[in-house]
Amino acid sequence: MYDKKEFMTELERKNPSEPEFIQAVSEVLDSVIDIVNEDPEYVDAKILERITEPDRTFMFKVEWEDDNGEIQVNKGYRVQFNNSIGPYKGGLRFHPSVTLGTLKFLGFEQIFKNSLTTLPMGGGKGGSDFNPKGKSDAEILRFCRSFMTELQKYIGPETDVPAGDVGVGSREIGYLYGQYKRLRVENTGVLTGKGRNWGGSLVRPEATGYGTMYFADEIVREHGDTFKGKRIAVSGFGNVAWGACIKATQLGGKVVTISGPDGYVLDEDGINTQEKWDYMLELRASNNDVVEPYAKKFGAKFFAGRKPWEEKVDMAFPCAFQNELNIDDAKQLVANGISYVIETSNMGCTTEAVNYFIDKKIPFGPGKAANAGGVAVSGLEMSQNAMKYSWSAEEVDGKLKIIMKDIHEACVREGKQADGYVNYVRGANIAGFKKVADAMLDLGY
Repeated sequence: MYDKKEFMTELERKNPSEPEFIQAVSEVLDSVIDIVNEDPEYVDAKILERITEPDRTFMFKVEWEDDNGEIQVNKGYRVQFNNSIGPYKGGLRFHPSVTLGTLKFLGFEQIFKNSLTTLPMGGGKGGSDFNPKGKSDAEILRFCRSFMTELQKYIGPETDVPAGDVGVGSREIGYLYGQYKRLRVENTGVLTGKGRNWGGSLVRPEATGYGTMYFADEIVREHGDTFKGKRIAVSGFGNVAWGACIKATQLGGKVVTISGPDGYVLDEDGINTQEKWDYMLELRASNNDVVEPYAKKFGAKFFAGRKPWEEKVDMAFPCAFQNELNIDDAKQLVANGISYVIETSNMGCTTEAVNYFIDKKIPFGPGKAANAGGVAVSGLEMSQNAMKYSWSAEEVDGKLKIIMKDIHEACVREGKQADGYVNYVRGANIAGFKKVADAMLDLGY
């Protein structure tokens, strides 16, 4: 039998100075420890010890030359966490904040997210503390070539299939894939998020934002409600927020905020036109990492150094970074009458914020379920690559919508309480965990 406090104390001892990883494991254990203790097979097989330890981690040096001819050195990582149900799958993140602990948290979350999609994908994550902001195309190319020269030793279409993440878009994926082909002399689906004309899937850039809105729509329907007329706060302004703004508008909602490190924009007219969506992409491509120019261009309000959670809205979608919405933000949202919170960034809310929403019976969609649309379409891209075939945008979007509907149904099945409240956190964790744990037992690990 497992005691959570004892288990977490030992996990912290083994993984010092990795608070995000500890937070992620603790949150999952809150949901699944009773399920594990009720099944002697899980206990005897030490499933918790095995599922919280990565299969392997790689750390490597990345040497590259900047435009001044000076050698720069960064750290590279790949965490292959669990491949019980398929090849390791998870993005590459290029950002100064990247550490091994960050990637272990993301890789651990990815196990259950990928499981929820029902597609055959294991969990992994990787990246570097390299910062692409302010770098020239030539510098990014040289870095990507050096990074892939080492990473290619450990990945493959049936082994580990990385994708993009923060700081890694279609440009970086192109440079990485070009080096992979150069070294391995093969054309395979080893990366996802590829360009449309060389193996990529339609709808992939929009997928995470589209998926979170499809999931939110299912939550709204579950509560006898509709998206129509909902006032929505979104954080971030990259691909995820962009896709979310588009799909929310199509579903009848009105997104009124986006945000960046400099503050947030309030657009009372709605972020709801092609011109505004296109400008979001321009802002992201500019590498300036600010949203204030949007306010100036479209006559909206800008609030420097503040977060959008102070606005009175019906639905909130944290789409930017981990732990971006804290307990004070949660209390402000509830005080302002929030109806739904859908965590779209990975672990976008602190544990205290999540528990507060659940205590107040606010329907809360956790990131591992709500943002699974990105990896779902990555999985569909893998299928297209394997078949040497391509689906239309309508076909991919239709498959994405079905996957998100199925994820919602799994969360309701495992998370509906006696009082009728759906604890989506518990539902997502149990549904994702059971599939992986049972596969581990079946494989006789």
